[in-house]
Amino acid sequence: MINAKERINVSLPKSARIALKALAKRDAMPEATKAAYLLQLALEIEEDQIWDRIAEKRDTKKAKFLTHKEAWA
Repeated sequence: MINAKERINVSLPKSARIALKALAKRDAMPEATKAAYLLQLALEIEEDQIWDRIAEKRDTKKAKFLTHKEAWA
């Protein structure tokens, strides 16, 4: 089940709760939907940072470069 959802309980500080409520209202969506969207976005940003660290380690003067054709062969 790829789209299976699981409920979790999250405690938010008052400032985050107020911000979440305002953003959900602005975007005309339930708070839980907005929270899920923002959490997914945060996870994608975290993943991007990990990929960036990996790329930085590989980006050296001795790095081997591949053509597009070689990379996707």
